[in-house]
Amino acid sequence: LPGTPPATDDIKRLDDSNNWWNKKHSKKARNSSGSPNQNSDTEKQQLNKVFVEDEAPINKKLPKELLLRIFSYLDVVSLCRCAQVSKAWNILALDGSNWQRIDLFDFQKDVEGAILDNISHRCGGFLRQLSLRGCQSIADGSIKTLAQECPNIEDLNLNTCKKLTDSTCTSLSRHCPKLQKLNLDSCSAITDISLKALSDGCPNLTHINISWCSNVTENGVEALARKCTRLKSFISKGCKHITSRAVICLARFCHELEVVNLQGCNNIRDEAVQSLADKCPRLHYLCLSGCSGLTDASLVALASNCHLLSTLEVAGCTLFTDAAFQALADNCRYLEKMDLDECVLITDATLIHLAMGCPRIEYLTLSHCELITDEGIRHLSMSPCAAENLTVLELDNCPLVTDASLEHLTSCHNLQRVELYDCQLITRVGIRRLRMPKRKS
Repeated sequence: LPGTPPATDDIKRLDDSNNWWNKKHSKKARNSSGSPNQNSDTEKQQLNKVFVEDEAPINKKLPKELLLRIFSYLDVVSLCRCAQVSKAWNILALDGSNWQRIDLFDFQKDVEGAILDNISHRCGGFLRQLSLRGCQSIADGSIKTLAQECPNIEDLNLNTCKKLTDSTCTSLSRHCPKLQKLNLDSCSAITDISLKALSDGCPNLTHINISWCSNVTENGVEALARKCTRLKSFISKGCKHITSRAVICLARFCHELEVVNLQGCNNIRDEAVQSLADKCPRLHYLCLSGCSGLTDASLVALASNCHLLSTLEVAGCTLFTDAAFQALADNCRYLEKMDLDECVLITDATLIHLAMGCPRIEYLTLSHCELITDEGIRHLSMSPCAAENLTVLELDNCPLVTDASLEHLTSCHNLQRVELYDCQLITRVGIRRLRMPKRKS
C-alpha cells in the first residue's frame, strides 16, 4: 500500500528499546521446568487499564482474548505493524503466545543479534519453532540467549549461519532438552564437539542436518547415534570425513531412520548401506549420490529389506548395473523418484524392469546414461507408471536417444518436463511434435 513502510523496517523495530512493550513485561514467568506461566496479577491489571483507557471502538467491542486469538493468525510482519497501532495492540501483538513459530528468512540481511535477543526475551517459553536460515550476522552469543530464554524450542533452523561455532550447540545442549529438529547446514565451523554436546543434552533429536560441516568426522556421528536413538532423519551432504563406520553405528542405534542423505560422502562402502538396509526397514528416502565406491551389493540389500523406499538418488554411482536395478524393481514397488544420473553401466534392461515393477514413478533422471536407447524409452512410456504418473524425465547427454523416444512419450499424459540437453539426435521437429497436444481420435 502507498505509504506503507518496508517490511524490513518493521523487523528492525524489534530491537527498539523505546517500544511501549518494555522488556520487563515481555519476559514470561516460568516454572522450574521452563514452561510459560500466566502473566502476573500486576501485568493483568496493567493490560486491563490500557484497554479501559483505549478509545478505539474495536477494543471496546471485542474482548482482548478474542483479539489475541485473531493476532495468533498473523505473520511476523503483520504483528509488528499491529504493534504500532496503539498501546493495547502493542501488548497483544507482542504477546509471546503469538510468537510460537517464527521464520526470519525473508529478513536475513536485517536480522542482527539485538533483534534476536529481543525476540528471545519476548517469546520466552512459548517459542517452539524458529528459522534463522541465511541470517549470517547471528553469532554464538545470541543463540546462547535464545537457548536460555526459550528452553521449549523444538525446531531450530540455523542453515548458513556461518558465524556459529561449537559454542552454539553447547548452549542448546545445556538449556534445550526438548529440541527435536536442528539444521546446521553450511555452518562450517561446527565440529565433532557440537555433536557430542547435542548427544548429551538433546536426547529427543529426531532430525539433524550437518551438510557441508566439513570438520565433522565419524567420531561425532558415533557419539550422536549412541544417545540420540530416536533419529528419523540424518542429512550430511558433503561431509567427506564420514565413513562406513559412522553409518554402521547410525544403523545400529537408530532403527527409526526414515531419511538418510549421504551425498558426496565418498568414503562410504557397501557394508554401510547393507547395515542401513538390515537395521532400518522404515527407510523411505536415501541419497547416495557421489558415493562412487558402492556396488550392486548395496542396491540388492536395499531391495531385500527396504520395501517402503520411495526416493532413491544414486547419481554418480558408476558401478551399478542392470542386475541391481532389477532387484529394486522386483521388491520396491513404492518408488516414486529415482536419480540415476551417470549410472553409466545401465541399459534399456533397467527401464524395462522399472516399467514392470514400479508403477508409481513420477520423477526419473537418466542423464549421462549413454547406453539408453529409444527401445528403453518405448517400454517406459508403455507402462502404467508413465501413462498416469510420470511428470519429469531427464535425458541429458543420452546420445542414442532420437525423435522416436519423443513420439513414445506423447502417451505420458501427465508429463510436465523433459530435459534433452546435448542429445544430438533430437531435432526441433521431434520437440515440436512432443509439445503439440495429442488429438483425440
